[in-house]
Amino acid sequence: MRLITWNINSVRLRAENVCRLLAEARPDILCLQETKTPNELFPRDPFHALGYEHIHMHGMKGYNGVAILAKHPFPSVATRAWCDRRDCRHAIAELPGGIELHNIYVPAGGDIPDPDENPKFAHKLRFLDELTEWFATHDRARSAIAVGDLNIAPLEHDVWSHKQLLKVVSHTPIEVEKLGAFQAAGGFVDAVRYFVPSDEKLYTWWSYRNRDWAASDRGRRLDHIWVTPALVDGLKSARVFREVRDWDKASDHVPVMIEFDL
Repeated sequence: MRLITWNINSVRLRAENVCRLLAEARPDILCLQETKTPNELFPRDPFHALGYEHIHMHGMKGYNGVAILAKHPFPSVATRAWCDRRDCRHAIAELPGGIELHNIYVPAGGDIPDPDENPKFAHKLRFLDELTEWFATHDRARSAIAVGDLNIAPLEHDVWSHKQLLKVVSHTPIEVEKLGAFQAAGGFVDAVRYFVPSDEKLYTWWSYRNRDWAASDRGRRLDHIWVTPALVDGLKSARVFREVRDWDKASDHVPVMIEFDL
């Protein structure tokens, strides 16, 4: 099974790029974040034509939104709302074999890393706390996958400069601590770092502000795939599609893939 996660930054604007990825990488499952469209306007037809007939959408107009595309039907689907909001950030699908898949889009958190001064940052921290509390109630022996744009680069080599980004939202100590608590609560293993050593630089996002993103290479690893221990032995490979950042109308994020032997 091949599973890809990708913050697409508007699925309607970048539907052609999604189709290209599906045709070239041939994943069994594609999880999208920041789809930015209500369900009724989601571009189903081009994905159906490529064999992805089963789509679990959780979208809204203009902001946020997540979706799961698959070749095979989902035995069940659900969504979750956090922080007393309905902003379409968490979709859940059961996969064949009883595997539980969570597609999550964590709030970015604004620019000021102070919850008292910045309501967006306070929202991000609360969102993580609520995820942590909820996942702590789950059985760690289950087969589960959590993917998405978690908007935090937790490790020193997940950012281009650890020292310079310690006070920048996405790499601050409090965010890293809360992401670690969320990961521990669910009993999750970082599936990409399972293959890529923690002392090796690894990015999935490059700002649009960089005129030449590849030359400056000031990236961050914001997009993650985690699995519970029950699935670790089945992990076969990981890939970050860095080249996709150069596609026409590229998202500022690139796809991340894990391959399993199930």
